[in-house]
Amino acid sequence: MKSVCPRPSAVIAALSASLLLVACGGGGGEAGSPKFGPEPAPSPSPSPAPSPQPPLGLQPSSNYAQQCAPENSLAPQASRVGSLSVEKQWMRSYFDEAYLWRDEVPQVDATAASYSNTANVQASLEAYFDALLTPARTASGAQRDRFSFTIPTAKWDQETKAGVDAGFGIEWTMGSRTPPRQIRIASVAANSPASRAGLMRGDTLLTVNGVSADTNDSAGLVALNDALSPDAVGKSYVFAFSRGDANGLGQSINTSLLSAEVEKIPVPLTQVLTGMDGKQVGYMVFNDHIAKGEAQLIAAINSFQRAGVSDLVLDLRYNGGGLLFMASELAYMVAGPNQTANKIFETSRYNSRRQNDNFSYPFFNTSCILDANSKCTQEQPLPSLGLKRVYVLAQSGTCSASEAFINGLRGIDVQVILIGGKTCGKPYGFTAKDNCGMSYFPIEFGGVNNKGFGDYADGFVPAGSGATGVPGCVVADDLANALGTPQEAMLAAALQHRISGSCPPQLAKGFSVKRSGEGGVPLELKRSPLRSNAFHLPR
Repeated sequence: MKSVCPRPSAVIAALSASLLLVACGGGGGEAGSPKFGPEPAPSPSPSPAPSPQPPLGLQPSSNYAQQCAPENSLAPQASRVGSLSVEKQWMRSYFDEAYLWRDEVPQVDATAASYSNTANVQASLEAYFDALLTPARTASGAQRDRFSFTIPTAKWDQETKAGVDAGFGIEWTMGSRTPPRQIRIASVAANSPASRAGLMRGDTLLTVNGVSADTNDSAGLVALNDALSPDAVGKSYVFAFSRGDANGLGQSINTSLLSAEVEKIPVPLTQVLTGMDGKQVGYMVFNDHIAKGEAQLIAAINSFQRAGVSDLVLDLRYNGGGLLFMASELAYMVAGPNQTANKIFETSRYNSRRQNDNFSYPFFNTSCILDANSKCTQEQPLPSLGLKRVYVLAQSGTCSASEAFINGLRGIDVQVILIGGKTCGKPYGFTAKDNCGMSYFPIEFGGVNNKGFGDYADGFVPAGSGATGVPGCVVADDLANALGTPQEAMLAAALQHRISGSCPPQLAKGFSVKRSGEGGVPLELKRSPLRSNAFHLPR
């Protein structure tokens, strides 16, 4: 296992700003969903867990480690002394050792042709990995494990250590999985190819290299996928956008963009607003729980403390996750020492073979500030606001460590008021395990808060009832207004709710959407797995 931080416990989820658009079954859904891979149509009720079928004759995964297929171009040359069969044996043993739902792994014929193509070792291993995931479903009928994934180790190392990714600096969102899809720009990173081209939040994608955003043919989908999530720097694309009308009838904007390494700014916006009652309200956009964001969070909370804010609106609508210790730190900075003393932020629970690995960790009240070797360098007392409630702006892109932040505060009775939509539903995490040039991330643990609650696999729902219902208001992402402007629908709803305690009428000033011609291939706009998962590493 990789270990990069000296603190007792943490979860790293990361980092990639890229998104993927792939063909998938099922109907529509919220824009920006972080779910991975084709997902069958939901069933009306959860399926029972498969009967445990303990594997026979499995040897420890260490017996097969780094014995790579000669055809595996990702593996170090010196390790290509094994075979594809041995790599699959390693994977099956590792699942039995590490996978949270080890007793639900289906019986799979590892010799099947789809897992045995030595001409494409990576695809064979990925297919076998997917076949081993539990088929169980959540209460809503969604796949319970829609997050486990694999990635080439070199790419994983680059994105997690460098904090950059190939792209244009665009956060995409999508209104519908079927045409008209309404693929739009949710935000633009500063000093990125998109910002230099003058692109803006709310611009609607029409075509890429002449391919329609509503394409339905396989070649068109490949081209669209490649453009929305380029896999390398230096790739050129010609985009056509419409501005001022989401149906493509507004101002036409044509621009060429060259993919580049885009640096992430985890906290791009903080400000203090004056509420209708004259009190000071802090507002912060927080997009990624990555190491470089820790100092930015501390600086923001210090500024709010100096301003004497009485409320905080935390904008997590595009935050797919990250370092869990940072979620713990932020929760402490919101709640303060009195409410968090001797309380548990999150407890990690592993599979039946790893009960000794279960552990709990507190609300961290000191900083870490990672150095280049991922070691804590400045363990200083954190500032805090001592708030008894916090407003969280969220939607389907709010995932992983962001949900742990919500759950952790609810576990100590700090009121979380959710404004926006249902979060992604990911109370799980991983540890990177490398073998033969691939990093494997089967879900390894589930997290629960101080009250023992962690059952939010279908997400937290604003203004809902039941275990995952959170007080708040359902409000659409208002792409017609910039983030942080008081008239932006989600922020406006939070500002009004703190005064009246009630949800305002529909505030989103979005555009009407044509529905003629609806149908065709259903698609799903998705983040890179690195941006919507949690990875367990000791701090």
